[in-house]
Amino acid sequence: MRLFNAWEMGQDQTKQQIEKGLHLYQSNQTEKALRVWMRVLEKSADPAGRFRVLGCLITAHAEMGRYKDMLKFAVVQIDTARELEDPDYLTESYLNLARSNEKLCEFQKTISYCKTCLNMQGTTVSLQLNGQVSLSMGNAFLGLSIFQKALECFEKALRYAHNNDDKMLECRVCCSLGNFYAQIKDYEKALFFPCKAAELVNDYGKGWSLKYRAMSQYHMAVAYRKLGRLADAMDCCEESMKIALQHGDRPLQALCLLCFADIHRSRKDVQTAIPRYDSSMSIMTEIGNRLGLIQVLLGVTKCWMIQKELDKALESIEKAQELAEGLGNKLGLLKLHCLCERIYRTKGQQRELRDHVVKFHECVEEMELYCGMCGESIGEKNNQLQALPCSHFFHLKCLQTDGTRGCPNCRRLSVKPGYV
Repeated sequence: MRLFNAWEMGQDQTKQQIEKGLHLYQSNQTEKALRVWMRVLEKSADPAGRFRVLGCLITAHAEMGRYKDMLKFAVVQIDTARELEDPDYLTESYLNLARSNEKLCEFQKTISYCKTCLNMQGTTVSLQLNGQVSLSMGNAFLGLSIFQKALECFEKALRYAHNNDDKMLECRVCCSLGNFYAQIKDYEKALFFPCKAAELVNDYGKGWSLKYRAMSQYHMAVAYRKLGRLADAMDCCEESMKIALQHGDRPLQALCLLCFADIHRSRKDVQTAIPRYDSSMSIMTEIGNRLGLIQVLLGVTKCWMIQKELDKALESIEKAQELAEGLGNKLGLLKLHCLCERIYRTKGQQRELRDHVVKFHECVEEMELYCGMCGESIGEKNNQLQALPCSHFFHLKCLQTDGTRGCPNCRRLSVKPGYV
């Protein structure tokens, strides 16, 4: 009886210390919170308590951009879940492992771990995580520029969010959809989805972390810049950056600096843009966001091109190309070939120009970035797009004028538009 009571007391103490850490973390005393949680991890013999505190450490390190530490704790959490012999714990730990790899831009590993989660036969708790699993998998497919599969995953995640009335998940999916449509250049949808996320924050987010507001504002800023509404973009980005600085959110700080730089470049203010690209690059390198680094280098390349410094532009392209090839980011490669085409056309180097034209079209074919109805490219300029339930997407005007009831890509019947 004494042994049982001692074990029960140990559980209570573990729970109290975890709550103490959460209170410190929510009060922006992050380092103190981490010290409390690390002491629990070192001293607690309760596997369930250890599992929970590892979840806290994983979340905190993700928000600080310490992705390698996040991965380390995720691996330990899987061992703890196996010790507990509970499929719900195991599903959650594999989801955290998937997210860690997503943050480190290890997209193939992310997809593999997500599939492991979806194949597990857990209880209702595990099934409720499937929306988050689908979101992480969609982000990974987007990182690899596999657009149809990315959209399919985002639709599944949104369906889970609606079915479970999970407004936080819906908010995160809307931000990812904003990113998706920004990449394939439907800027109206790229703005619509983060605006929807901001509405969810306003309507339901009283007790939520401010990161949800910051995240929606950042994606709105990106869309506004693409639409040429630079003052609106600056306002949203400043609000997002303010929250990121308050909470020590290094990943979001890096993205905001990139957005600020892009806004100044859009104004042809290269002298102001370059230092912001440099600051963003420094943080991206520190946290290991290689996908973000490609975007920074694309922006820097365009600055050099504005200043007619074509050799410096080619140096930036070479660095970005190495990263894009390493990640398997095909859209990044397509953009780089497009920039090279412009540079070599200006230089009058016909052989190099032809090489990049060929590679550009190979990327378009590989990503299927063309409308299956009119045959014209998608993602070359701002166009309204519409996805069918099979997750193939087309020019909206083509769907409206063609009148077809089936998808020309997969021949599946499509009576109604898709979720997104």
